[in-house]
Amino acid sequence: MKKILYLILIMMSAKAAAQNVMTPELLWKLGRLSPVGISIDGKNIVYKVSTPSVEENKSNSKYYSIPVTGGTPVEVTDYKSLVKDKNISADAKYTVYNDEVKLANVHGKDFYPELDKSDAQVYDGLDYRHWDTWNEGKYNHVFYKENKDGAAGIDIMKDEIFDSPQKPFGGDEDYIWSPDGKSILYVCKKKAGTAYAISTNTDIYEYNLATGKTINRTEGNSGYDTNPQFSPSGNLSWLQMKRDGYEADKNDIIVDFKGTKMNLTANWDGTVESFLWASDGKKIYFQAPVDGTLQLFEVNFPGLTKIAINVTQVTNGNFDISGLVGFSGDNIIVTRTDMNHAADLFSYDLKKKAWKQLTNVNDAIYSKLSLSKTEKRYVTTTDGKKMLIWVILPPNFDASKKYPTLLYCQGGPQSALTQFYSFRWNFQLMAANGYIVVAPNRRGMPGHGVEWNEQISKDWGGQVMRDYLSAIDDVAKESYVDKSRLGCVGASYGGYSAFYLAGIHNNRFKTFIAHDGVFNTQSMFGTTEEVFFNNWDFGGAYWEKDNAVAQKTYNEFNPASHVDKWNKPILIIQGGKDFRVPIGQAQEAFQAAQLRGIKSRFLYLPEENHWVLKPQNAIVWQREFYRWLKETL
Repeated sequence: MKKILYLILIMMSAKAAAQNVMTPELLWKLGRLSPVGISIDGKNIVYKVSTPSVEENKSNSKYYSIPVTGGTPVEVTDYKSLVKDKNISADAKYTVYNDEVKLANVHGKDFYPELDKSDAQVYDGLDYRHWDTWNEGKYNHVFYKENKDGAAGIDIMKDEIFDSPQKPFGGDEDYIWSPDGKSILYVCKKKAGTAYAISTNTDIYEYNLATGKTINRTEGNSGYDTNPQFSPSGNLSWLQMKRDGYEADKNDIIVDFKGTKMNLTANWDGTVESFLWASDGKKIYFQAPVDGTLQLFEVNFPGLTKIAINVTQVTNGNFDISGLVGFSGDNIIVTRTDMNHAADLFSYDLKKKAWKQLTNVNDAIYSKLSLSKTEKRYVTTTDGKKMLIWVILPPNFDASKKYPTLLYCQGGPQSALTQFYSFRWNFQLMAANGYIVVAPNRRGMPGHGVEWNEQISKDWGGQVMRDYLSAIDDVAKESYVDKSRLGCVGASYGGYSAFYLAGIHNNRFKTFIAHDGVFNTQSMFGTTEEVFFNNWDFGGAYWEKDNAVAQKTYNEFNPASHVDKWNKPILIIQGGKDFRVPIGQAQEAFQAAQLRGIKSRFLYLPEENHWVLKPQNAIVWQREFYRWLKETL
């Protein structure tokens, strides 16, 4: 009898432990896995786990190795010796690297050395600031040097006022060795100043070490050329977008085979995120959005034979393949996420079609939590199309109760809304706080065909807004949705959406939250740094009075034009170093709300950019987010 009671108590204790839910503090204790690569001997996977420390206001990292077949991770210190260094040439004679060089005068003291205490800055063109950094006349350049003591680096872009790696996010993936080690290939947009700010025309250049000459391997394409890789048989391949100025164009896999540039995904109705060659060089595996997830695809490489090119979806499920790591026999190693779990390493057997989870970085936390439930739902839009909606339900959901519900508006505007795991816009955390989340794959999202993806450009306030309202109206029909407690939240384009819907929602919503959102399309055009984006998405400049498309953007589709109809509370969040959506957007919105007597709050993060990266600021963000919802919803 005592044994039975003991077992009952254990079961009750385990059940109680599992009733915990995600909190901001727990979210910022999760380890964040990022793969380094497969070991040289092919037996292990090396990966990094970064864990934020709120107390220290930084992240601490450790490196691990785990067998490709699964097993117990082992912490490693000299992780670089375990994986092949792609930056060392095939003959091990040279190393390629990048460094910053000062090439242009910008500061007052550059022009007038005697005024060395001046902090003036002088610019003759745009690109005077980018993302979160002012241009100080310094440029990223690619160098190489001999692998011997005291060897000097050679700048293969000497005196060029261009960047490689590309700013703001490029790294050493922007340059590679040729298989024979005789040349270096690198990604660069060879434009400067205003020309740089209005173009997306990057190319892949090849520098020959023996001659010192550089050629353009992608000349003739006017859009992005990125992610160079060589196939096992030595064919250069890369990702390509065709149109200059369109950062969300269809991304295709190109292979240069014996002088013929072959587009392997031209006839496939989707867009590629990243790719890996199979070890035999006969196939390429890539990840791409599809139906609200990121999945693994394959495409065969026929060379110049008459064999048909076929794209096939390899995996399927309510998860994201968030990264491709490499191959081990018949298995491909990837990272995987879903709306309840941050990234872990998985192995997928391409022959047996079977998954194996290799790491469990955060199981100690997840095992004690009640998890939210995610459901796929489809709704017919106002123009008769089928739209996917993700609905995230609170832990221990009870359909007999009524729940406050949030419409989540995705940014981008052309970024996929999939089974991602965000450390800010975290659906698991929103649901844990008692909110149903409605996350529509509205117009403008990849994964539903190229046409669907492109329909948002030049139509920011059009069909996409009707898509949002169709989504929330459909879910609000459910008996468990409290229709009197609907909120609308989002960042970037999602922030624009919150600002815009606040003026047209016809009292559907009780509260709004907009983070780094576009409030005034005209002043946005005048202050953002990547002008190509607004040129494309807005349809032109605000002074083009005869441009009907642009004038619609700057008038009808301008949230500032509808602020007279704002009638609900709004929380406005802004990063001080966000140059993509500059601070004036938030200031204008907050000032308008305050002067109109609308309950509003301004959360200003002076050292953050378009994101929130510092742990303590992230906790403040989360606490203010839920404090606002508690007050107003």
